[in-house]
Amino acid sequence: MTDTDTAPDKAASGQTTHFGFQTVAEELKQKKVADVFSSVAQNYDLMNDLMSFGLHRLWKAFTIRLAGVREGDRVLDVAGGTADLSLAFARQVGASGQVWLTDINHAMLVRGRDRLIDKGHALPVAQCDAEQLPFPDNTFDCVTVAFGLRNMTHKDTALAEMRRVLRPGGRLLVLEFSRVWKPLSPFYDLYSFKLLPWMGAKVAGDPDSYRYLAESIRMHPGQEELKAMMESVGLGKVDYFNLSAGIVAVHRGYKL
Repeated sequence: MTDTDTAPDKAASGQTTHFGFQTVAEELKQKKVADVFSSVAQNYDLMNDLMSFGLHRLWKAFTIRLAGVREGDRVLDVAGGTADLSLAFARQVGASGQVWLTDINHAMLVRGRDRLIDKGHALPVAQCDAEQLPFPDNTFDCVTVAFGLRNMTHKDTALAEMRRVLRPGGRLLVLEFSRVWKPLSPFYDLYSFKLLPWMGAKVAGDPDSYRYLAESIRMHPGQEELKAMMESVGLGKVDYFNLSAGIVAVHRGYKL
């Protein structure tokens, strides 16, 4: 593992941001998010299957198809966690391509690295902050971030970094929870704020982390707002695809 998370700590800004429904100092959010993912890492894949009734596999499969990765491509999987996307991309790029798995959280990255090795793919991995990617400009044909953007403090900075490391013509795909179809909202709220923490308590012994998950989804930009944010950092031809009635959406933009 290459640990590139060696940049000096950002100076305390005095600014606040949200951690779920809480308002916290910006410099504290990263630690709180790290605590959540260190806590859930051991049961992350199991809980994903339970929480989404297996749908997360279909959402990721759609994202992978939409990415259009080909043999020889260079791909960056940001906040890649347990490496679902990295594994699929590794099969697509072949020996002439390259896939980097990155995550800011050490516990998640270790699980992803071990899973890659168990599946026979010795990919490069890096522990790093998406807001300070340790790669040169114009490096990758495709960058993806799946269920990671909503946990980042400065989403616009992270998106700008992902655009920076793309080659001209390269594409960024963001798979993330979004705004559900309005008639389903009452049922989705009941599921999110009652059932999710209950499952977190019963399966993972950690209801608080899954309560944060539900809250963080509500605080994340909706479909049109995220599209505008991607355009504001210089990505072009931005579009999005609602999946499962808008529970999640895949946004795609290009470096023109």
